[in-house]
Amino acid sequence: MADALFVVLRKVGLFLGEGALERIGTEIIEVAPILTNFEHSMKQFQGELSILQAFISQVSAHKDGDKAFDAWLDQVRDVSHEVEDIIDEYAYLTAQAVDTRSFFKRKFHQIKNFASWQKLPIQITQVEARIQRLAEMRNRYGISVVEQDKGSKLQQPNQLCKSDSAYLTDNSDIVGNVDEIAILTQWLLEEKQERTIIAILGMGGLGKTTVTSSVYKNQNIRRTFDCYAWVTLSQTYQAEELLREIINQLIDQRTGMASGIVTMSRVRLVEAIQSYLQDKKYMIVLDDVWDKDAWLFLNYAFARNNCGSKVLMTTRRKDVSSLAADSYVIELRTLRDAESWELFCKKAFRLSTNNVCPENLTSWAKKIVARCQGLPLAIVTIGSILSYRELEEHAWKFFYNQLSWQLANNPELNWISNVLNLSLNDLPSYLRSCFLYCSLYPEDYKIKRKLISRLWIAEGFVEERGDGTTMEEVAEYYLRELTQRSLLQVTERNACGRPRTFLMHDLVRDVTSIIAKRENFGIGYGDGTTHVAHEARRLSIQRGAKYLHSLASTRLRSFILFDAGVPSSWIYDILSRFRLLRVLCLRFTDIEEVPGVVTELYNLRYLDFSHTKLKKIPPSFRKLVNLQVLDLRFSGVEELPVEITMLTNLRHLFVFTVHDIQERSLNCFSATKLPGNICYLKNLQALYTISANKKLVSQLGNLTLMRSLAIVEVHQSYTAELWNSLTEMPNLSRLFISACDANEILDLNTLKPLPNLTFFWLAGKLEGGVLPSIFSEKLVRLKLDWSGLKKDPIKSFCHMLNLVDLCLSGAYAGEQLSFCTRWFPKLKSLQLADMDHLNWIEIEDGTMMNLHLLELAGLRNLKAVPVGIKYLKTLHKMFLTDMSNEFIDRLHGSDNHIVQHIPDIHNFDSSDSQAVNNLIFLPYLAKKFGPGAINYASTKRGSSGS
Repeated sequence: MADALFVVLRKVGLFLGEGALERIGTEIIEVAPILTNFEHSMKQFQGELSILQAFISQVSAHKDGDKAFDAWLDQVRDVSHEVEDIIDEYAYLTAQAVDTRSFFKRKFHQIKNFASWQKLPIQITQVEARIQRLAEMRNRYGISVVEQDKGSKLQQPNQLCKSDSAYLTDNSDIVGNVDEIAILTQWLLEEKQERTIIAILGMGGLGKTTVTSSVYKNQNIRRTFDCYAWVTLSQTYQAEELLREIINQLIDQRTGMASGIVTMSRVRLVEAIQSYLQDKKYMIVLDDVWDKDAWLFLNYAFARNNCGSKVLMTTRRKDVSSLAADSYVIELRTLRDAESWELFCKKAFRLSTNNVCPENLTSWAKKIVARCQGLPLAIVTIGSILSYRELEEHAWKFFYNQLSWQLANNPELNWISNVLNLSLNDLPSYLRSCFLYCSLYPEDYKIKRKLISRLWIAEGFVEERGDGTTMEEVAEYYLRELTQRSLLQVTERNACGRPRTFLMHDLVRDVTSIIAKRENFGIGYGDGTTHVAHEARRLSIQRGAKYLHSLASTRLRSFILFDAGVPSSWIYDILSRFRLLRVLCLRFTDIEEVPGVVTELYNLRYLDFSHTKLKKIPPSFRKLVNLQVLDLRFSGVEELPVEITMLTNLRHLFVFTVHDIQERSLNCFSATKLPGNICYLKNLQALYTISANKKLVSQLGNLTLMRSLAIVEVHQSYTAELWNSLTEMPNLSRLFISACDANEILDLNTLKPLPNLTFFWLAGKLEGGVLPSIFSEKLVRLKLDWSGLKKDPIKSFCHMLNLVDLCLSGAYAGEQLSFCTRWFPKLKSLQLADMDHLNWIEIEDGTMMNLHLLELAGLRNLKAVPVGIKYLKTLHKMFLTDMSNEFIDRLHGSDNHIVQHIPDIHNFDSSDSQAVNNLIFLPYLAKKFGPGAINYASTKRGSSGS
């Protein structure tokens, strides 16, 4: 709950800190009294909400399941939303008032909105009264802080039952995790003298307690220890009681030490355990550890006595698992499909012979198991419930179709939601809203790191720390924390090893979606939801948009359209109702022009028109003064209006089309003209892809926050000025430069490397066919196109030990390339294309020891398969495009033994549009824009008849 207050308090703080009244000046003098009172009211709200936030943070851990407290929290949430509405309405009205250029238009808007201005004091008074009533209700229903011993955590008795049940699981019921149990057994039995800490890590419901209990109860293991104990910490624990429980299990109850523990202080309890364990080999399990604080005193209690003792921890959090020694961490994964099915059948059909599923239920049973996505807790719970149901197809079909509803309303499934909710409830305020936002994505959707970070920033969820750290970096830290808490799974990493995409487990998403809907945070329409409440603040339409005829909510902050099949008229109509929007995503829709209402969305921060038919951006875009992200990739926009340079809050500007998806031609990207003075865009961090001119390259140096830049149509006369501008960008890490045409020669020989570049793509002929010394050792990805190099460039790059991706396309005019032993130890992808004279590739044993992908394209003079490919044992894929017939014949004939270790080899001609589409274009779209891109491309191909 405190997360809603957290976001609102940040907005209030930003309003007060920006001196909004001074900015407005005398433009709206007619409502001056309202403005003066507004700032005073915001200060009062800030104080009241801060106290409420502190109170809730202190109380909520001890009110779990308290219905009166939950109802009161709903009221607090509604009040915080009302305050947010007032702030955003105020921001909307002031932006509209000061942005209208014409005197007469300005006066018209002031008269038109005077009624809205007059509503603000009324709304403020109503909120003040509601805050007063919140305090009265809190006192009336006895909602107060529970007194407790400082430094201790209170144990909720009913929280132990979930862990106890897993502990009591019979080993015969365990399915899967065979390797993990074997490793755990090996670690417990190894002859290692020093105390060893072992961690079992994984999301809630994966079976951490079950796996650990299977080895803990193993008598062969127990006999190797002098004593052992198992204690559960959970989110709330009382330190002294925890220590007493350990003593009770370790020490005979009849001894004097055991009988005196009731009156011992925490320090004495620690000393007692330490003294007892001093000369013993012990095994202690700490189940369900939520933070490292507990280890601060337990570490002293568990004697380091060189007797071969073992401490096992189960946890959902990676930072807790880091306490384990060296590499003694087992990270549990979801069950495989066959294991999931076996476990489900054991539970659902326990009364039938050999636990066999009846044929009439097989299809629905498999769908139910698939929804569990290998999560043992869900499989066991749902299977056990279904074991009592009649074995009728209609009953199982109904259960499957209602599974999301069942999770929210069926008490028998509370176990699943409660276990998953523990992770959500443990989130700090600044993370909770971010995580709820992830539930707006469709099922099994890969969440892209950069995209979700920008959306969080646009929504105001990410704090600006002011220490030189960007909000994008803070958002990335948030993502890392969510993965460390086992709430998001990393599904793909980029060349630098940073996470590129994330996935939320289906059941985690279901539970999170239920909470998001209940709290009016957001709704995924078409995902089992058929109604959008008036109070909803975020809406993602995943399917069935055409059935959404009425949308009453005027409070929307995010509108994300995944259903691209709706007509543009529907989009134009529905947008007229959302004037407080901060996020608008119309990616892949069929719109041909910017809806007029868009430029009236003064609070807009994020605007995505990528993959649409837009061809023109109107000058009225100047009104979007708060815009941070403008995405026009794969649209038809070739020139931006000069008014774009007035959007001084822009952080990311993307506008380009890919003409050559294989990226083998010089002008594979469109060039977008950006007129005006770009010096005003001082907050810009990413700019793709602009057409160079003399004035622009000199102005680029003012954009000192730039991190990613793509500039094309570069003339030789621009290079010195361009490089001077680039040196003013200390954080520039990604750079693409392309010459204006194939005959333009770029002289870069006197230039120095840009120190922080990790990605560099240089397209164009180089002076004298000589490679300049501008390539940093930090480079991870390097692409050279049509450079006209006369000497083998490979040796010049061999010192780049971090290089992961290397592409040479038409870059070299010589006949031979050599890759020597120990070169490119991290290289994973190598692409060699369109080098007409190349007839020999030397690959020595011991080079490119981690290469996964090799692409050879248009090397018409290469007749034989390079013999050294047989040394590339890690090679998984090999793409061959436009290779000579002789090369292909030898590949399938006399040279086949060279490539027989490569599991995936594709050979096709670039004129084969279907092959290019399936092997290059669609994977490219999915990687860059997510699975929706493939659906969009398929739709467009179908509609065009091709």
